[in-house]
Amino acid sequence: MKLKHLPLVSFVAVSILSGCQEDSIVDNPQSEPNALDVELEAALTSTSNGEGISYYKLPTSLSEIPQDPRNPLTAAKVELGKLLYHETGIATTPHREEGRFTYSCASCHHADGGFQACLPQGISEGGVGFGLHGEGRYPNPNYGVADLDVQPIRTPSVLNIAYQTNVLWNGQFGGTHLNEGTEASWTGGTPKAWNHLGYEGTEIQAIAGLLVHRMDMPESLYLNTEYKDLYEAAFGSVGDDTLMSNVYTGLAIAAYERTVVASEAPFQQWLNGDKMAMSEKEKKGAILFFTKGECYKCHNGPALSSMDFYALGMPNLESNTPGVYLTANDEVTNRGRGGFTNTPADDYKFKVPQLYNLIQSRFYGHGANYRSVEEVLRYKNAAVAANNSVPTTQLAEEFHPLNLTNAEIENIATFIEYGLYDRNLNRYCAFCNSVWQPFSKQRHTFCLVADGLPVEVTCFNFPYQDLNI
Repeated sequence: MKLKHLPLVSFVAVSILSGCQEDSIVDNPQSEPNALDVELEAALTSTSNGEGISYYKLPTSLSEIPQDPRNPLTAAKVELGKLLYHETGIATTPHREEGRFTYSCASCHHADGGFQACLPQGISEGGVGFGLHGEGRYPNPNYGVADLDVQPIRTPSVLNIAYQTNVLWNGQFGGTHLNEGTEASWTGGTPKAWNHLGYEGTEIQAIAGLLVHRMDMPESLYLNTEYKDLYEAAFGSVGDDTLMSNVYTGLAIAAYERTVVASEAPFQQWLNGDKMAMSEKEKKGAILFFTKGECYKCHNGPALSSMDFYALGMPNLESNTPGVYLTANDEVTNRGRGGFTNTPADDYKFKVPQLYNLIQSRFYGHGANYRSVEEVLRYKNAAVAANNSVPTTQLAEEFHPLNLTNAEIENIATFIEYGLYDRNLNRYCAFCNSVWQPFSKQRHTFCLVADGLPVEVTCFNFPYQDLNI
């Protein structure tokens, strides 16, 4: 197999020497529990309602992962979903013919961005390039701005999505839990109407997302590759037309997404008994996170997230920002939960995000206006709203001055950036082999791994026309 237009040797060298992340800060971690470990464990016991450190552990087996009871996780279903998530061959009905087979779910939610985009705004159809970690994706010059597939709000992370019963910044996806009683907002003819299927948010988002991004499983790909067998292994023999539907494709993708958890982060290793996994600075930051910093009041549980919505007065995603297109000119998106429920009390409130692997994509807040974790912490420490559109009466009670010192802010940032950084998310990436190799002649997703070299895997999508197979 031959790839055109790709300087492979030089790219491997650059991959080894470059990265979107920094090395972890190490300052003589202790091999045995010390006073900081004892203090941290006490803090965790307090913030977990007495449950202790087990309350914060992410699952390490399929059976432990939170799941929709109507879409139980199986190894076969997860494997199918993993392939589909990275499959550009299902990008079948783009706005422009040249966009066919050039994007996948992983175009905007990829491992190298912590399963976000390494940009302020992800670009699906109409995007070209990738860079080392996703920062090099840009609009195809042949596309008009109106034809770009972008979202009017920061691309949310898929990481640890199993802990979200309702999905997106406004929680609009999911026909259960928080959205029971919001049926009037499930507008017919819009993606929200899929909530009527009654699945949880991860499943509804995956199903609806296929329609939104003009993707479906084509019959030729289904019949002429291993996909037919994989679908039947995942769901049984219910008929090819049924299996190829976006419902079954979405259920498989959702099953895979639920398994994407940051279980190898240093904090998780510490929780599992390795007291050397975090540095002293990370431990000090963790203690502050769960005490004086009050971070735990919103960010709690295994994913350090919650299903609550808060107004913090952060700016929205604006089109005058470089690399941002087609943002919301009306208030529906910018009103957060209120834009979905049409309840004034919900206005300007956005769902609490998970905190793992934030260092991989340096754009923070629903408007991607902050460029470092420390910058966000300083904003919350001062508690002065930056968005004049948000009435002070809507601001969360939790948004108040914290009186953290500069050193304390730096310590919390170190814990979030490095203590919560799982360096091995590429274990969730499909098609990663030691050579460039397609799954079949119909498959158009590839990964680069340098055999025996300590490089992080980067996954790419290439249209099949660029291949000599």
